[in-house]
Amino acid sequence: MGWRTIMVSQHAKVSLTAGNLVIQTDSDRLHVPVKDMDVLLIQALQAVVTTAAVAALAEVHAKILFTGRDGQPICETTGCYPRSRTAALVTSQVNWDPSRKANLWTRIVASKMTNQIAVAQLVGAETSTLKDELDKLELNDESNREAVVARQYFPLLFGDDFSRSDLVPENAALNYGYSLLLSLVDRSIVSRGYMTCFGIHHDNAGNAFNLGSDLMEPFRPVVDQWVARQKLLDLTPDVKLGLARLLDLKVIFNGKKEIVRNAMDSYVAACLHYLNCETDQVRIEVEFPNEVSSDATNDYV
Repeated sequence: MGWRTIMVSQHAKVSLTAGNLVIQTDSDRLHVPVKDMDVLLIQALQAVVTTAAVAALAEVHAKILFTGRDGQPICETTGCYPRSRTAALVTSQVNWDPSRKANLWTRIVASKMTNQIAVAQLVGAETSTLKDELDKLELNDESNREAVVARQYFPLLFGDDFSRSDLVPENAALNYGYSLLLSLVDRSIVSRGYMTCFGIHHDNAGNAFNLGSDLMEPFRPVVDQWVARQKLLDLTPDVKLGLARLLDLKVIFNGKKEIVRNAMDSYVAACLHYLNCETDQVRIEVEFPNEVSSDATNDYV
């Protein structure tokens, strides 16, 4: 997998020449080796991407994300036939042990809640009630402590009157950042031959990304922390760029310093190994820095 995220925010043509992406704008021309690509983020409705470029990016399992007129991610490319997908692999996924799914979901929710508490503390909020809810977590989160914490957590970050259903810049930024995280998780799942539609907790028949929605949960607070520290008036290109930079933010994952994109890939692999009974333990510990690095951008055209 590659490491570069490129954001296209103006009229441009993206094509392929001699194994390189060529991004031509009205005033500049950028060459990037396809093998280095991880995410191509198309922000401009006037951009053109050739089929050769799409095919080359699919071959290296790089994602192309497109935004709609409201600036929110609206679709993405996903390879149809990963090299590792087999009937046996998909069959094993459909028949994952229910007790393992319940145990993993409990670990995921515990990690997410722990990270939410840490983020709330970083912005100076009182977190004793959140800690009380974490202590009440049951196997498979049968009492839905995750939702209880969410109702308390977001007002701590954004004000007492804040709701996740509000049409405000903060929610637009949160949704945008979550979409980027979900695309990375989905790519890690698909690249290992698994189906994103079969989740361990989410089971919406209309959601093609149930498993990605499950596994991304512990990393959502990295977006929350960044958005909570901004004064947003709109979902501007600079805000989108800041959210895209989070993919290269350095975090501590299971005691090791990694950038978010690599930590998420390692994490997805560990979860899949556990679900397939290849290991009996799964560790999910994420520590976020107090400040977001300012040098995480690869390219912005």
